[in-house]
Amino acid sequence: MTETLVIIPAYNEEKVIGSVLEGIKKTGPVYDILVVDDGSSDRTAEMARESGVKVISHLFNLGYGAALQTGYKYALRKGYDTIVQLDGDGQHDPAYISALLDAINSNEADVVLGSRFLDEGVYDIPFIRKTGMKVFSMLASVIMRQPITDSTSGYQALNSDVLHFYADPRYPVDFPDADTLIMLKRSGFRIREIPVKMYGSDKKSMHSGLTPLYYIFKMLLSIILTMLRKEKTIKDREW
Repeated sequence: MTETLVIIPAYNEEKVIGSVLEGIKKTGPVYDILVVDDGSSDRTAEMARESGVKVISHLFNLGYGAALQTGYKYALRKGYDTIVQLDGDGQHDPAYISALLDAINSNEADVVLGSRFLDEGVYDIPFIRKTGMKVFSMLASVIMRQPITDSTSGYQALNSDVLHFYADPRYPVDFPDADTLIMLKRSGFRIREIPVKMYGSDKKSMHSGLTPLYYIFKMLLSIILTMLRKEKTIKDREW
């Protein structure tokens, strides 16, 4: 068994999941891949299985964070040392997987974020959403006392210690963003960003409708609670 598992949370991605998986396979190294189908109503799970990868399906749509955590718990049971996570909608370029892993394998960081805004990267999204992303990134930067340009990035690599941390029940089931990074930092984990290229998605955003209002309220509340809670350091934790 390889030491790295690629986790892909997916919800109604039958049109693109095949090309996402093919893109990962073309990057060179052979990775084990897990698609977590989060209660899709289309053929996402079937298309992924036809590509020859492991698939775990939720009976209902539980949320982005819940899908990721299913992947984390699977990785723990199987004994993987490093994890790469990327979304199933095709916005994350698999060509950067090796760069994310390099920073983990060289012990430069415990978790590496792929930032679409580092080095003035170009990513076309609505102004209001982009503004909100930058505000929370700035807030995380101040609290963590290190620059964070893309606190909402779902393109990450992490080591086994962070994998245990992410498998904890406190991991958000909906939007694991700035609050999760703050928890990591307060627990003593090393966080690093590297520039990556991301593409826009034609799929309806999960931040549409009234969701942005809920997201802002939830994230602010979660950050406040995170700051009030005493976090155990890495040394104090027993995996």
